[in-house]
Amino acid sequence: MIFTLLSRRDDRVCCRYDGFDNDIITRLATVDRGAYADKLGAMPLAADTLLDRFRRLHAAGCFVIPNPWDLGSAHYLERRGFHALATTSSGYAWSLGLADNRVALDAVLANLRALATAVQIPVNADFEGGFAIDPADVASNVGLAANTGVAGISIEDSTGDAANPLFEFALAVARVQAARAALDRVAPKIVLTARTEGFIVGRPDLTETIKRLQAFAAVGADCLYAPGLRTPDEIAAVVTAVAPKPVNVLIGSDFISVAELAKLGVRRISVGGALARSAWGEFMRAANEIATDGTFSAFRQAAPFAEVNGLFKER
Repeated sequence: MIFTLLSRRDDRVCCRYDGFDNDIITRLATVDRGAYADKLGAMPLAADTLLDRFRRLHAAGCFVIPNPWDLGSAHYLERRGFHALATTSSGYAWSLGLADNRVALDAVLANLRALATAVQIPVNADFEGGFAIDPADVASNVGLAANTGVAGISIEDSTGDAANPLFEFALAVARVQAARAALDRVAPKIVLTARTEGFIVGRPDLTETIKRLQAFAAVGADCLYAPGLRTPDEIAAVVTAVAPKPVNVLIGSDFISVAELAKLGVRRISVGGALARSAWGEFMRAANEIATDGTFSAFRQAAPFAEVNGLFKER
């Protein structure tokens, strides 16, 4: 597969992809800063120090980037010594009483801004599918997200349609290309993570997953991510296929350790909505016990009031 840069002008990047069923597909990603410039002025870019720090984390070693769902959980994770955080679309949606992928763009931008300004470590935005289908619209929205103060942005290729759960290959690549062009225009140091969702939307095809990740890397993704990989062989295959670019692995259950992932060459480990699910699990067990049995034994596992309250006294 070959991606050829055809031109780079003030507001547009044009690439040609050769090799998909012997077709030649030309995609144009237009980044129109003017279309959202009125909103950019009120939104702070992440300081260069945070952007540089986040890029250095991806350059060597292996780090865990946990996913808070609100300001309190973000503050706690920062205090625990994690070097970066990532938002979670599911955890945030649940905190609003909504299902995953049902939060409006403006609310997501507000949450990104709140989290990025609340902590002193880099924040990666789970920006779902870019809140658009067309590459130019994805570019516009990524430009807005880039100006919330985040140090990284993730874009995925899932459609939300169970019958056709992934964007067609060329469109999926063009969307990542457009996101990269938007960042190059607004904040080129922001880390762009490109996700292919086949393993979590009923299309667990490792060959197709690798093909998409390699294509995303070719058009400028800094980090590659295929949530749902479950075996060391699958993970190692992805790491090898996109090297030397870093790979993010999602961990939502207890099937592997940080040390084992590091040995496989994984650079970044996220947990998605798992921390939020853990909190919801304890809450639901306690509430169900009260409703069903009229007893309160689940409260024995609750953190002491003074311990929780003490986390925030100095804020």
